[in-house]
Amino acid sequence: MTVLVTGATGRHGGTGAHLVRRLREEGRDVRVLARTRGERTESLEALGAEVVIGDLQDRRGIVPALRGVTQAYFTYPIDAGVIGAAANFAAAVRESGVSPRTVVMSMGPAHPGHPSDRGRDQWLAEEVLQWAGLDLLVLRVAAAFHENVPALHGRSVRDEGVIRNCFGDGPVAWISGRDAAELAVAALLHPGRFDGPVCHPPGVEELSHHDIAAVLAERLGRPVRFEPVSAEQWHRELVALSEVDDVVNADMAGHITSVADRVARHGSTTAADPVALERLIGRAPLTFRDFARTLGTQCPLSAATTWS
Repeated sequence: MTVLVTGATGRHGGTGAHLVRRLREEGRDVRVLARTRGERTESLEALGAEVVIGDLQDRRGIVPALRGVTQAYFTYPIDAGVIGAAANFAAAVRESGVSPRTVVMSMGPAHPGHPSDRGRDQWLAEEVLQWAGLDLLVLRVAAAFHENVPALHGRSVRDEGVIRNCFGDGPVAWISGRDAAELAVAALLHPGRFDGPVCHPPGVEELSHHDIAAVLAERLGRPVRFEPVSAEQWHRELVALSEVDDVVNADMAGHITSVADRVARHGSTTAADPVALERLIGRAPLTFRDFARTLGTQCPLSAATTWS
């Protein structure tokens, strides 16, 4: 039973790579669709995954990647192009003659009325996959990734001891990238745990960015504070960050500020529920404090900081 995994070389949250690792631990054959070869694909091959070169924007490379596949994991970066990627994937499935049960890693803002362009695009991409008649289980994870903190705020924490964004003072639901990957593992191997085809897995806890700053201050042994700013100011800062850091792109900057501004105005749409999350993934989920323990102290929260 071969599982086709897209997005396994992505850096945001590291969910794809963790999914490959876990599927291999479960004894599943894994085929990774990657645009190019490099260190990340070599790491995946070392786990026993087969790597094929292809692009979700080019149906011709997807068709051969689907041969013999019984399940698939579909995800796309926070960037323009997800609708075309979904259309190409759906067309390739129909052409290949296979019918893989497909798990889609979505996001809470996937909604036709969301202010984020990427949120609306994600919703429409999922509609395309459903119109094509695919056997889908869509995971609209209603929480921010722990990994967003070093990705979006690492430089300001390192240089200024401050987290700046437009989420406001209220609580936000959080989840680790690894637990998001565990949701995908469970959706592929234990679909009966989910009430699909579209489900909204919750986060593990709700923390304000003041709370996040306090945990980081404790972990790093120096002051860290949260400073609310306008959506316009944070957008400018993220666009500037995208010019020097390939984890963030300009499209992602617009999406995240739209999401944050909506949360500041209306609050989180889905409450955190650690019990429900544990029931879905089959183990205790990681808290932000757990995640903070994995961060380095010599190069705290820089874009180059690694987490295990």
